[in-house]
Amino acid sequence: MPLIGTAGHVDHGKSTLIERITGRDPDRWEEEKRRGLTIDLGFAWTRLPSGTEVSFVDVPGHERYLKNMLAGIEAIDVALFVVAADEGWMPQSEEHLAVLDLLEVGAGVVALTKIDSVETDLIELASLEIDEKLAGTTLEKAFVVPVSAKTGAGIDRLLGALDDLVAHVPGASLARPRMWVDRSFTASGAGTIVTGTLLDGHLEVGEVVEIYPSGHQARIRGAQSHELSTERSEPGRRVALNLASIDRKDVGRGDMVGRPGDWESSDRIAVSLRSARYVEELDRRGAYQFHIGSAVEQAQIVGLDGQVAVLRLSGPLPMKVGDRYILRDTGRKLVVGGGRVLDPLPPNTARALRNAREIDPEADPAEVAATLLGQRGIESIDRLLRHTGGEPPDVESAGEWRLDSSTIERLETRAAELVQKEHADRPLRTGLPLATLAVRLGVAPEVVEMIVDRSPNLERVGPDVSIEGREVEIPRESIDEWERVKAVLEKRLATPTVAELEVDPELLHLLVRRGDLVRISQDLVYLPSQMRAIEEILRSLPEGFTVSDFRDAADLSRKYAVPILEWTDRESITIRSGDHRRVR
Repeated sequence: MPLIGTAGHVDHGKSTLIERITGRDPDRWEEEKRRGLTIDLGFAWTRLPSGTEVSFVDVPGHERYLKNMLAGIEAIDVALFVVAADEGWMPQSEEHLAVLDLLEVGAGVVALTKIDSVETDLIELASLEIDEKLAGTTLEKAFVVPVSAKTGAGIDRLLGALDDLVAHVPGASLARPRMWVDRSFTASGAGTIVTGTLLDGHLEVGEVVEIYPSGHQARIRGAQSHELSTERSEPGRRVALNLASIDRKDVGRGDMVGRPGDWESSDRIAVSLRSARYVEELDRRGAYQFHIGSAVEQAQIVGLDGQVAVLRLSGPLPMKVGDRYILRDTGRKLVVGGGRVLDPLPPNTARALRNAREIDPEADPAEVAATLLGQRGIESIDRLLRHTGGEPPDVESAGEWRLDSSTIERLETRAAELVQKEHADRPLRTGLPLATLAVRLGVAPEVVEMIVDRSPNLERVGPDVSIEGREVEIPRESIDEWERVKAVLEKRLATPTVAELEVDPELLHLLVRRGDLVRISQDLVYLPSQMRAIEEILRSLPEGFTVSDFRDAADLSRKYAVPILEWTDRESITIRSGDHRRVR
């Protein structure tokens, strides 16, 4: 459903015009009705002559309530810009136009209101002035329609112009749903209610949603759109959600409702940044507010290069590439710039500014994801989806990770260097443990597995990674030591401990890896022939034997019997039940 948003100077007749068109007064608050001044966002809806149902968001025109205006204007599809014929173009007219221009709202019509109170020649002069003011903005082709909400003059023509514009509004995305909250309150007997415009996707009664950025979760107990209950909320519609399992204080304006895990919040972003046309240059030292959806955070420009910038926010917000935002100078209380989010999780500032120029926020999500992956080298598919809504095509995968080709080559080269160094430092080792290699490369183990599988120079040897075809032999200087150890072990099953054998740890490691020794515990090693003898002893024992039975049969103390049987249990040679065992 198309969303039409008003804009324009205070007291130029926005709310009155909406009431004339829809039959509904968008001013909700008693103070608004008493003062005749829109303070907060107002909402109404109707069907245009074509039968198309549309929503209206009525924003305040007074400069003191610009923050409220910004909370409702980002989601609009068509602008209904209002200028009063008796006053003409005013300061807030200029600032509201700047907002629409910076948000790239290109579909709009100008309602020249209160024509019943002025002469015809003044209407013509006001129309010419409006055309001049719109020149060079996204609304420069907007029609100016003189109207009177009081008499109804020009209303039919205005509705026709709106009908033509909404007919060309592209359909909402059916991807990840999200709704910026612009109101939250507690209804008697219902609990917490939040309202907003569902920008994308669908939300259904009964499903669990997450409140971003806080992470609180809630269940949709009920939903309404245009005062009618609905089981499934459609994209582009004004929606009221009744949320269960969440307190009113845990959700409010500036929060976003979406599905759990679909979004990631960030307080540092790379953006395109365009100045409002009445601003000569943005100062990095300025104090700014960052507006996106219904949210607002303090912002600092930490990097600026032409029309790209890196911003640091006072709090994290859920964003994706392409999201539009507005920057407001808190000192001057003036909208000074805006643009699009280019990277919700940028690298260091200098690199972020370079990378940002490569990102096209209007490109297909898959193409944007491919660009981000090329810049990051390696990234999880979940994060790419959260940041772009798309998955890069034709790239290498390793579990949840996606890698570009240059990163694979770099990792393979570095992995080979690390394995070669391990061989040089520990020549008796089979290789570098895969888990250790993953830590040193700074990647997940599944990425290392993929790198090794692809590499013609590396291979897996058990839990280790080795240079392809490398054979580890006992060095000549260690042969005598191995023969000594073997001779000592062959004498009896009550063997010396590892410490008592006084064997080189690297040689011991190699002998265990080669199968020349069996390590049954931290302190004990045996020859394979000794383990076969032990297994024969076990097979000679009756079913249900105890540690004492084995100890006596093998002529060993508990110091040896217990670790031997624990090893045979682990190797499934024996099966233990309480204090009794049997041979499998």
